[in-house]
Amino acid sequence: MTQPNGLAITAVVMPGSLDEAQDARDFLDCQEMRQAHELETWGNLDRGYTLAEELEHWRGTPYEARHLFVGRIDGKTVGMCSVTLPLRENLWTAGIGVLVVPAFRRRGIGRQLLLFAEDVAQQHGRTSLDGYFELPAHVMEGAGPLLPAKSGAGGLPAGEPSTAFAAAGGYELEQVETSSRLVLPVPPERLAALEAAASAHAGDYTLVGWADACPAELVDSYAHLNARMSVDVPTAGMDWEGELWDADRVRRDEEMLARSGVQSVVSAAMHRPTGQLVAYTVLNWRPEVPGVILQQDTLVSGQHRGHRLGMLIKIRNLRMAQARWPAAKSVLTWNANENQHMLAINIALGFTPAGYEGEWQKRLG
Repeated sequence: MTQPNGLAITAVVMPGSLDEAQDARDFLDCQEMRQAHELETWGNLDRGYTLAEELEHWRGTPYEARHLFVGRIDGKTVGMCSVTLPLRENLWTAGIGVLVVPAFRRRGIGRQLLLFAEDVAQQHGRTSLDGYFELPAHVMEGAGPLLPAKSGAGGLPAGEPSTAFAAAGGYELEQVETSSRLVLPVPPERLAALEAAASAHAGDYTLVGWADACPAELVDSYAHLNARMSVDVPTAGMDWEGELWDADRVRRDEEMLARSGVQSVVSAAMHRPTGQLVAYTVLNWRPEVPGVILQQDTLVSGQHRGHRLGMLIKIRNLRMAQARWPAAKSVLTWNANENQHMLAINIALGFTPAGYEGEWQKRLG
């Protein structure tokens, strides 16, 4: 589709391999834009997907269709947009992403890409759109008035271009997440002291763990916890329902990570009387970005909270991660501002604020 100012927006055909030059061109241009954005914003690629991760991600899954589009003017790449469509649950929702090359910003291109992505979502019957954007922590210093989260806690600088762009597009800031960084290695004496204090409250539980693939005897219980993750963590006013997980979905997720070159360690708490997993936490590492570990899910099932399980599983997983990936120098994690309990655990472990991410939502009709 070509816009009045000559902006041509075309679907990115995912290449079977990066050796397929014609199909790979659009995909590689998008990857270059994303990496340039990460470097512009953070000065590093710690948060960005690797090429292998991006290639695997945008192929989609049986649980989510993923559409990527590139924008060009006179053959010059100027921006991109994306639409993700859940296929098993949350069938009224769509994830929206927009990125414009810095030299072409403030020309209305972002708005055109946004409208295009929204139109794709509406063609698929989606009426609730969501997106996110993260700012470095230093941007909050002296940033002026904040736009408060509508239903969560905290806010983002109202004058920041990303905030103004989302608000002008009709999106509401529903939630703010704090991203935090932990310097590695964590002093062993700190972990030992925290573990001793927490263990006194967890007599009915035992800790288990694994690397990359969940043991067969635990996978059904683990799938149940993954389903709880989508409803038990704070989501503020985001228009989401719980996800449906089974052993097959767990295995597909593990296989996708393996194809992407991502390694993981998982620690979990088992309730001795029932033999069920009731808490878990996941850390991921990529050989292409060896200096950083990314925190993924952490959950303690509601009825088992109050036993310091969150602290215990995080300590166990940090020890596993430090032993398996000695090149890593830090861990990055994200928590909803209203999730004060998990933030307190992270602060005790030594995490400090690194950024703030806005979760935006727009309801149509």
